[in-house]
Order: sequence, then structure tokens, then C-alpha cells
Amino acid sequence: MGTSSRHDASTAVVLLLLMLLSSSAADPGFSCGPSSPSRSLPFCDRSLPAARRAADLVSRMTVAEKVSQMGDEAAGVPRLGVPAYKYWSEGLHGLAFWGHGLRFDGAVRGVTSFPQVLLTAASFDEGLWFRIGKAIGREARALYNVGQAEGLTIWSPNVNIFRDPRWGRGQETPGEDPATAGKYAVAFVRGIQGSSPAGGTPALLQASACCKHATAYDLEDWNGVQRYNFDARVTARDLADTFNPPFRSCVVDGGATCVMCAYTGVNGVPACASSDLLTRTFRGEWGLDGYVASDCDAVAIMRDAQRYAPTPEDTVAVALKAGLDLNCGTYTQEHGMAAIRQGKMAEKDVDKALTNLFAVRMRLGHFDGDPRGSAPYGGLGAADVCTAEHKSLALEAAQDGIVLLNNDAGILPLDRSAVGSAAVIGHNADNPLVLSGNYFGPACETTTPLKGLQGYVKNVRFLAGCNSAACGVAATGQAVALASSSDYVFLFMGLSQDQEKEGLDRTSLLLPGKQQSLITAVASAAKRPVILVLLTGGPVDITFAQSNPKIGAILWAGYPGQAGGLAIARVLFGDHNPSGRLPVTWYPEDFTKVPMTDMRMRADPATGYPGRSYRFYAGKTVYKFGYGLSYSKFSHQLVAGGKNPAPDTSLLAGLPAASTDTASYYHVDDIGAHGCEQLKFAAEVEVENHGPMDGKHSVLMFLRWPNATDGRPSRQLIGFRSQHLKAGEKANVRIDVSPCEHFSRAREDGKMVIDRGAHFLMVGKDEWEISFDA
Repeated sequence: MGTSSRHDASTAVVLLLLMLLSSSAADPGFSCGPSSPSRSLPFCDRSLPAARRAADLVSRMTVAEKVSQMGDEAAGVPRLGVPAYKYWSEGLHGLAFWGHGLRFDGAVRGVTSFPQVLLTAASFDEGLWFRIGKAIGREARALYNVGQAEGLTIWSPNVNIFRDPRWGRGQETPGEDPATAGKYAVAFVRGIQGSSPAGGTPALLQASACCKHATAYDLEDWNGVQRYNFDARVTARDLADTFNPPFRSCVVDGGATCVMCAYTGVNGVPACASSDLLTRTFRGEWGLDGYVASDCDAVAIMRDAQRYAPTPEDTVAVALKAGLDLNCGTYTQEHGMAAIRQGKMAEKDVDKALTNLFAVRMRLGHFDGDPRGSAPYGGLGAADVCTAEHKSLALEAAQDGIVLLNNDAGILPLDRSAVGSAAVIGHNADNPLVLSGNYFGPACETTTPLKGLQGYVKNVRFLAGCNSAACGVAATGQAVALASSSDYVFLFMGLSQDQEKEGLDRTSLLLPGKQQSLITAVASAAKRPVILVLLTGGPVDITFAQSNPKIGAILWAGYPGQAGGLAIARVLFGDHNPSGRLPVTWYPEDFTKVPMTDMRMRADPATGYPGRSYRFYAGKTVYKFGYGLSYSKFSHQLVAGGKNPAPDTSLLAGLPAASTDTASYYHVDDIGAHGCEQLKFAAEVEVENHGPMDGKHSVLMFLRWPNATDGRPSRQLIGFRSQHLKAGEKANVRIDVSPCEHFSRAREDGKMVIDRGAHFLMVGKDEWEISFDA
């Protein structure tokens, strides 16, 4: 989620003070226990549906009590035995300081810090994503049980599309591809809420997940335009096939119990005031069973920055009538009563919102008596946080996400017995904070890259080289001297939260300050080609390093979490075979000429607009989406035959096919839900590890149309599978294909259609033609 400046804990010092000053631990908040004054009322009856119980509770509240529930810090209602509740907690890649609902001052003082999301996404492993979500939800429930949480509504994941490489929050997302972001959303939400990997609605939520920030939000502060006042002009086509699909997957397939609306306006209407988005789409089309939350202070911003409504009362009324249930902040609590008195909104508007909110709290078990000791989560406690399993998972995620970008000199993997001495140079080599990215909590343990390398090499000398990531001051002379006297040189360079974070977009894709000149000088002085490791959220233009023969290998390690240093060392020394693949395109610096405010995904050759993402951008790249090297050679090919090698298109007989001057197609709406289900089929890919090492390999399957006219993408990722193979091993992996989802494209009006004729499944250079005709 986003926060306004008054919520922005911008430094580690502030975060530490907040942790130390927070109140001491207490018993978990719950209602309907043996001593509750309401234990015999319907809202305490566990046999009733959650929505009915919630409606009963709301009906017993006074108007003032109802209005007191409309902010992220909801007041208690003592006469009904309802405790106070704090909705805002964060769990983006581990439980975080940000928010009001969690404390780290009691039996639990550290939590598992997983890699920042973009690096985790590079694994292209849905099972891994699920296990991370499950671990975070488990640790949240444990904190609740020991009295260090006043809420279990976790405002994660962030599934916005990483549209522009300069976006400061791109690090929080699964990348630029809507299919990847959607699959990440489903896996993470199912994990955190306590579903199975296959889905289904759990009887009791482990925690509540919230997908944010809907929709078309991907700008912080660019050229004087801020997220608080930006009106994103987005085509119906781009909304349909790029910006909205991850949120749809989150709700429809993941079963998320919350969606957060963004600060930004979309085509003239603030997202949190759009009934088309909040009510028609979230609830009507997608069937959201949960609540809609605003980004923090978004309702106040609708009036103060966007001037969308004339008064505070009008603003609150507009938001609630549009379908907003909860405002992060105090604005609706401050102005809700006046809005009702003035007739701007009715009490029933508040009732509807509160019923949605309390239904989620009912599903969390907060109205079932003391949660401790009852199945399935009552036994969780301090011993279930930072477990050996969770620590191992953090290491696994970092290892599987690291992307080997260059290894031209074949310098990697290293033989530890051959490395007599090592120079470790770089501001990111021994900085524990840089491992976390943003939205982090107190890690239970931390291994920096320097510490990781010291576990492999006895003689290690360290020099920061730069005074910070900005690198305004560089100790180039010292670095050159150190490099020239060492057997091997490791450079840990990149960015930090001073260059990219919430509220801050980048203006350049180059490495900041004197980093490039330092790297070049060190590489020139070194005895053998150096190894460059980049710790960044977003992509950087390192063209200079690609073409330098003295830079033997380049790795991207994102912000790799608490085990990042060990993960990097294990990859460098061959204890782990790298398998990560880039979830974003790495653009050249020249791309910064494109305004961040231009939301179009598709290129416009007439004006020179280059388009965005691998699906529509045809310009030069530094590295392509999906790129990543391994120490092994893998091959893969599509396997013909099988049980359902292609869709049964005879199902389309009798359906009308629309035609234009350039295309003939079927409307997905005409095919219908049943027809779409019948069209699904499985594609198999044979993948082989030709050695010399065991390792994982992510098989990415794309769809290609015969041409990229009529707004079609050049190609579209439709599925992926991560498979571990021993050296010399061969296996078949199955990828489920849904033509209504994967073969369809968006028309200009946003309607999804499937072209008649040829479609091509692609895995690497191997293609398989499928004809889509009745």
C-alpha cells in the first residue's frame, strides 16, 4: 500500500524508535468468550454464515459506534464486547514495521525476512510463492496469539504492473507481465490466507490478504507529477489486458478478502471514488467476498489534492457510495457523522461497508472466543516464528531468484580451493539494510554478501569504495590498489532506498554517481576478470559492463532478504546452480526520454512512442524479459500427442464470428464460462539437463500470433513451470492452457476476442501451431 508523508517512516532510526516505543504485549483481542456480554447473540453463533453474523452485529451498533469503525484503527464497542481493531498490517515479503497492527517488542522480536518480491518473482515458481505466503501468514497468526498483533488483515501483496523501469515501487511487484503477476497473486494469497495450493475457501482464515493498488498505479513523483494528483489516462484495451488481470486473478482465483484502491485517478475519476471499479468490477464481475480499503489518506486526498468533491462530507459520501468499505486514516471517522446528518449518505451505506468488514473479522475467528488452543491456528506462538524451515525458505527463495546475466569468461562457478585471496568492494557488500528493500520488519538473522563470502574464502579484504549508493565520493585509488593485489575481485554495487522507494521514482537508469567509473577502474586493474553483483530493485543500464572483457560475470541479486549474502556466495561457488529469469525488461538509458505519465502499453510508430514491456516494446534492450543463464545447458521442446494436445474447437460450431477488414474472431463472452472450460487443454514440454550440474529450470511458454497488428502483443507469456533436474535427467512438464484466457486479445473497447486461424505456442525457439476454427 502507499502511505502519505505523515505515515512515512523513512529511516531505520525512526523505525527502531517506533518499535522500542510501542506498547508491551498483551492477550489477543477477541469477542464472544464465556464472559462476553454478547455471547448468546446471533453474531456469536459460529454456525451462522459470516455475513449474517456481521449484519447482526452492525444492527446492534449506534450510528456513532458505526462511524468509529470506518478507519484503519477501529474503536472498540465495550457494551457489545467488541475489542478495538487495527486493520493496517504489512507482509509484503515478511511482516513489517509499516502499519499499526503489529509489534515486535514481546516474545517475538524478529521475523523471517524473505527477498523483496521482484527477486522472488524471478524464480517463476508458484509453489515457492505459495510457501512464502503461508510462512508469512503463519508468523502473523503467531504474533496475534502472543498478543503482539491487533489485527490479522495483511495489506499485501502488491500486484501492480511494473510498467516503467523508473518506478520506485517496482521492486515490490512481481514484474511487468500480467500473467506472472496474476499467478503470483493467486499463490501468495492462498498461502497467506491458509488455503491449499489448489485453492478452496478455508473455514478459518489464517490471515486476510489484500491485493493492492487497483488500478493502473505505477508513478510516485516524476517531473512534478505526484501519485496524489496524477490522473492516469488509460485505454479500455490496456485496462483489460494489462492493468486489471492481476487483480482479477487475485480475487477470482486467489480468493483474496480485500482489494485496495489506489491514490491515482483513472480517466478523470479517483480510483477510490469509482463505482465502476469498486462495485461493478470488484464485487459484480469478480465476486469479491471481503472488503475494499483505500490507500492511506486516499479519501482526504480526493478532496485536498484532487478536488474531486466540494466538501469533506461529500468526499466521504462519494467514496462509500462507490463501494469503499474502509478508509486508511481518520478522514471518514472525522466527517462520517456530518455526512449522515447532512443527508450526503445514509446509515445504510455505512451498514453495508461495516458488514463487509466484520464478515472478514468473523472469518478470522475474532468472534469465536479465545483463539488460543483451538484448531487449526490456536497453537501457534513465538516458537513458530523464524523457524528453521522459514529460514531455509528465505535462503531458497534468494537462491532461486538470483539471475546470472553474464558469464562470458566462464569464470563462474568458482572453485573455493583456488581462491587464495579476495577483494570485496562496494557499498552494498556489508549493508544489512540494503538486503530488505522496503516494507520490512526486524529480520531474525542477516547475512550480508561480505559475510557470505567470508564463509568460503579465508583471506578477504573489504572496501566500501563509495560513500553510499549515490556514490558522490569514490575511493577509486584505494579500490584499484586492493584489486590489483588480490586473486579475485567481487564488486557489490547497485541501488538503495535512497534511489528507489515509495514516494521516489528514478530519473536515470544508469548506476548512480561514480559507480561506473569505479567499476571500470577496478576491472582494469584486477589480475583476472572481476565479478559484478548488482543489488537493485528496478533494472539498470549496464551496457558498459556487458562489453568489458575484464568484467567476467554479472549477477542481479535484487534485494535478497535476510539470507541474501549466503545465497549469493552459494551461487558464486557453485553450491547452487542459478536459475532465475528476469521478470522485467532492462531498458537502455535512452528510455528515460519517454514520459512516465504516458500510460500506453502499445507502441505508436507514427510518433516514435516505443511501447512498454516485452509484449509491446520493440526497441533495444539491455536484457530481455525472461533472460537468465545457468551453469548447465538445458533444452526443451514441445511434445505432440498426449491426452489433450489441442483444444476441441468443434465446440465453437454455431457461434457467430465477427469480422473486420483485418480479422475474424470469436467473442469470449459468446463462448461462455462452460465453453471456455471445455476448451482447456494441457501442453507438455520435454526438458533435459545436459549438465554438468544439477539444477532447476523454469520453462516459459508463450503465445505468438501470426502478426502483431490490431493491437496484438508480439508475444504473451501464458504459463510456466519450474523443474529441478539432475545432470543428464530428462522430464516432461505440463502447462495447462486456457484458450479463453491465453489465446484472447483485447479489442480497442476492452472486449476480449479470440482470432480465428493460427496461434503458435512457443517454448524457446520451438513452436507448435494450433488452428482456432470451428
